[in-house]
Amino acid sequence: MPLTILSGAQVRTLLLSLSRDDVLTLQHNLAEALREYSTGSQEEGCSASYQPHRTAITGADGGTTIFMPASTGKMTGVKILSSPLTASSPFGEKRGCTTIGQEFANTRQSAKVSLALEEYSSRRSSSSLSADVSSMSLTPSNDGEGGGDDSEVETSSFSSSNAGSSSPRASKSYMGNVQQVSGKAWPAVGARDSSPRGTLTLVGQDGLPIGLISAQDLTAFRTALTSLLGFNKRKHVKTITVFGAGRQAYWHIRLALLLRGPEVKRVYIINRSFDRAAKLLRDIYAPGNASWRSNVKFHAFSSDFVEYSRLCREAVRKADVIFCCTPSLEPLFPAEFLTSTEGRRKGRFVVAIGSYKSHMTELHPDILKHEVKPPGHHGHHYHKHAQRGGVVLVDSLEMCLQEAGEIVQAGLGPHQLVEIGELMIMRHAARLGIDRQKEESEQSMQRWLESGNVVYKSVGLGLMDLVTGGDLVDIARKRGVGTFIDDFE
Repeated sequence: MPLTILSGAQVRTLLLSLSRDDVLTLQHNLAEALREYSTGSQEEGCSASYQPHRTAITGADGGTTIFMPASTGKMTGVKILSSPLTASSPFGEKRGCTTIGQEFANTRQSAKVSLALEEYSSRRSSSSLSADVSSMSLTPSNDGEGGGDDSEVETSSFSSSNAGSSSPRASKSYMGNVQQVSGKAWPAVGARDSSPRGTLTLVGQDGLPIGLISAQDLTAFRTALTSLLGFNKRKHVKTITVFGAGRQAYWHIRLALLLRGPEVKRVYIINRSFDRAAKLLRDIYAPGNASWRSNVKFHAFSSDFVEYSRLCREAVRKADVIFCCTPSLEPLFPAEFLTSTEGRRKGRFVVAIGSYKSHMTELHPDILKHEVKPPGHHGHHYHKHAQRGGVVLVDSLEMCLQEAGEIVQAGLGPHQLVEIGELMIMRHAARLGIDRQKEESEQSMQRWLESGNVVYKSVGLGLMDLVTGGDLVDIARKRGVGTFIDDFE
């Protein structure tokens, strides 16, 4: 098999050319790999037992290089990322080499769900997701309650001249439809960009390299692809609120609209820099993006707007889906936006993928604590509040327990987390049941995934890069994109 080399520009070309069917195929392959990761046996190559721990090397200057090895049984690989120089490394202040995840090597076995219904029931007794999933204290909200999703915030029109100007300091946010705005959101040379840079190397079973891929856009793409596994199951996705305006924000927006554009009516983009949000809007409104952009209304504002607190609260409260895509050291909004009586009137799918250190956090820890809190026993029942699942969804139990700031700061344990792949097998196990209780549990879980409060936290897995990168190499070969070396040995 020839070695395929894909530069950053070539990776972007391929990713931007993907159709909805292409994305669904990539997403299916990724979902299968994550299922094997969480529940696979020794016969399944994506099983967690075959995934080595990641390693980080921190230099004296504070720069960190991260090595993320992975295997599928048919292919192995490693992604090497270099994070921007900061005062602290992603994995602590200690200089030298650090192995990540070893401390929690036994966590998976103790928290893992078996296909056997007896073990499934045992897991159900250890967390409020399943302890009594058919009798959760909070019920799905009324569609017409408390949202006011069709009402507009007081706005001024966002024009092409606004997009190119400095961030406005006004009492009104600059929102509305963007017309005739062009340009690219990809940061120019020297622009602030916190995306780690690196490469993904793929190796076949014969030990020869089959792919060398620029990892910057691939990382953002596969992260969004995974986030949208939960997004696809949601009943209501009319309003999306996005924190951040970088690559991760771009790919979460693009893939969400590519997959379910006709259902989405409004997207709020909230960023610390209004100029960067404007750049993202210019890219979204480029002429070539009309096919997936549909008729969605985009709104943008920054944290230095005079009425930011009100605008942010309304954008969060109105949202059916929230994507947090920033390397924030502090919560992006107060917990009470979601945990108060008003905030709990509708179910939301909340994704946090930007923070990757234990001291970083995009979501206030109280939001996570609220989601895993067992049903109350004081007789209070809020009929029009959204259903809670009692757990937080994660991509990897071990990694999130150690690296995810929201989870670390909320003090959550393994029994309060469920991996996406594990959740798939739990649902499959419930389907095998024949008694009424198990059937009701499956139905309640389905309602939670479709319209309840679902919080998903991701820190990223090398397996995601390996599976999606391998698929991208196959597409590149079919389309003749990239550099090919036939006799590399």
